[in-house]
Amino acid sequence: MSLNGSLVNGKHVTRADEKAFDPTAVVPEEVPPVVDSNGEHAREIVLGKNVHTTCLEVTEPDADDESTGDKEAHMASVLARYRKTLLERTKHHLGYPYNLDFDYGALGQLQHFSINNLGDPFIESNYGVHSRQFEVGVLDWFARLWEIERDDYWGYITNCGTEGNLHGILVGREVFPDGVLYGSKECHYSVFKAARMYRMECVKVGTLITGEIDCTDFKAKLLQNKDKPAIINVNIGTTVKGAVDDLDLVIQTLEECGFSHDRFYIHCDGALFGLMMPFVKKAPKVSFKKPIGSVSVSGHKFVGCPMPCGVQITRLRHINALSSNVEYLASRDATIMGSRNGHAPIFLWYTLNRKGYKGFQKEVQKCLRNAHYLKGRLRDAGISAMLNELSSTVVFERPRDEEFVRRWQLACEGNMAHIVVMPNVTIEKLDYFLNELIQGRSIWYKDEKVRPPCLAVDIGSHNCSCALHK
Repeated sequence: MSLNGSLVNGKHVTRADEKAFDPTAVVPEEVPPVVDSNGEHAREIVLGKNVHTTCLEVTEPDADDESTGDKEAHMASVLARYRKTLLERTKHHLGYPYNLDFDYGALGQLQHFSINNLGDPFIESNYGVHSRQFEVGVLDWFARLWEIERDDYWGYITNCGTEGNLHGILVGREVFPDGVLYGSKECHYSVFKAARMYRMECVKVGTLITGEIDCTDFKAKLLQNKDKPAIINVNIGTTVKGAVDDLDLVIQTLEECGFSHDRFYIHCDGALFGLMMPFVKKAPKVSFKKPIGSVSVSGHKFVGCPMPCGVQITRLRHINALSSNVEYLASRDATIMGSRNGHAPIFLWYTLNRKGYKGFQKEVQKCLRNAHYLKGRLRDAGISAMLNELSSTVVFERPRDEEFVRRWQLACEGNMAHIVVMPNVTIEKLDYFLNELIQGRSIWYKDEKVRPPCLAVDIGSHNCSCALHK
């Protein structure tokens, strides 16, 4: 028997060790050390490779593998162990905006095909194994949602939400080559990545305590650059606080500063809440009837697609500056990535058909209701917490124990942590988390010398339950 094997949790596991190999065990991952910066807890981020401890080595098959089946058996055991890890990690998933409540068993029959949507979704290429008909159906659904006529829009299904932002800002840059990019300091990091990639002048705008853009500061910064067109990223749900920028106020501010509609371009980053907002009563509308240039949303977040993807919609008249003929494909291309996952549009099409507008409305209401429940329980327990009016993201004090943070996969920034209440997050799961958190705090803060952090600067004194503000 060959002694080829793999690295698992820092140890070399050989086929000779198969008897001791437990395929159902959960792989623990080492936690990076915590460093204290200005009194705040933070993970030490080290550049370079830091996943070597859980590397699964790729080994060459032995000559007799085909007859013995040893290699296949070993790989099956590794995959079984990995599946066990995924089940455990899914059970304790709260901090990131992914809807894990889905069942795509009916689409398993299509996994045997290499489906690639090369180039423009509206122009068929020579590559015949595509899903353009599904892609255009999904795009039409979102065009109706955001109120733009079929003949007036162009869009495509992206590989992730970041690509939607990169494309939207790129269109803005092509429309206004000398434009200045504006975005609040709480924009997703991909907005500032776009500014670096495209070598754009970028101005960060301050935010209110809620996390939404401060239009007073926005106005002051616009007036400093009145001679240049404005390209604005509007957040339909910020990354940390789930804040929704006031689109109407942003447009009003631009107009008050003397910017006519032909001197600004607005991209709406609706990664998560772009699909939730239309189903929230009295929520402001994201609509192409307003002077916006593009909207993007993630498909793997609220929709619940099992692979990263997104939807990007812009006005057709803006696309000619980006689009180019590709003889190799017998098509045109105005996308960023070129080759695109052809399975993603089918998953999105399948979910949109199964749930429809009424199904999504029901799920949005459930998320908002459960988010209010979580915030109420946290405040009742004396824990600082905030929930924005149009959001299902609950911000609260960062747990002192980093193992606890890692166990529940909480997203943290400074003294804040947050939970994004998605359709798969039930009251039972929230109670399970809350019971562990309350029990943990009784241990972390049993010594009166150690106090919970003050979050007044982050979420407002009225939401803070520290010793000074409760």
